[in-house]
Amino acid sequence: MRTHAEKAAAFRALHDEPGTFIIPNPWDAGTARLLAGLGFKALATTSLGLANIHGRGFVSADEIIDNARMIAEATDLPTNGDLENCGADEPDEAAKLIPRASEAGLAGGSIEDFTGDPVNPIYGFNLAVERVYAAVEAAKKLPIPFVLTARAEQLIHGSTDLDATIRRLRAFEQAGADVLYAPGLRTLDQIRAVVSSVGKPVNVVMTHADPSLTLEQLAEAGVKRISIGGSGSRFALNAFMSAAREMAEHGTFTFVGENPPWRELLEGFAKGRR
Repeated sequence: MRTHAEKAAAFRALHDEPGTFIIPNPWDAGTARLLAGLGFKALATTSLGLANIHGRGFVSADEIIDNARMIAEATDLPTNGDLENCGADEPDEAAKLIPRASEAGLAGGSIEDFTGDPVNPIYGFNLAVERVYAAVEAAKKLPIPFVLTARAEQLIHGSTDLDATIRRLRAFEQAGADVLYAPGLRTLDQIRAVVSSVGKPVNVVMTHADPSLTLEQLAEAGVKRISIGGSGSRFALNAFMSAAREMAEHGTFTFVGENPPWRELLEGFAKGRR
């Protein structure tokens, strides 16, 4: 059974060693164990997947931490936390979530420049950089190493200015972030532009990217980490709604014939358990 420190060391090593790894996003202990049983090397939480569990479009910082703790404890894999804006606007307040995330068992986590306010969705440049710097400083003080990811969110909130996103990522790198992440990169050319513009590992989320892109292509472009955000949760809910519509609209139940045997799921849970 790995300790928290061992998980953190393994997570750091994944970022330092050559190659690209997929870091899929479970939303509860069961999905975490199924993914672990398939041989993935690390996991990442998803705030969207968590919000879907609660049947709403938002989650609180406390809910994020509770969900992260459950997922981190479910398997032997290091877990990265989707911490959204870290629950606060001011840098020092936002940074307080970093030690809480580590205490919950996470090996890393992210801070983003999305405010949560649809009217004013993105923090100003200087404030965004100050927030990353404060989170980095909080991570440095932890007894167990913590991989800090800084996210620039403009491309999924109305902007098409890739240069502005790159400027933010460079500033986040200078502030000390370990990993850089810009949701909304769609093409291989955009991804290459980002990777070639920074010196730290880059995370690409496939939620917004061309779905035909492969691990091999992204590795060739220099991507270090590939995630799927809330896409797994959305895919599962889509299947659930398809089954529900069949019952509601046709009074039939053909979907039950597509279910895996229950024992197969139990075996998957057991394989991924710590």
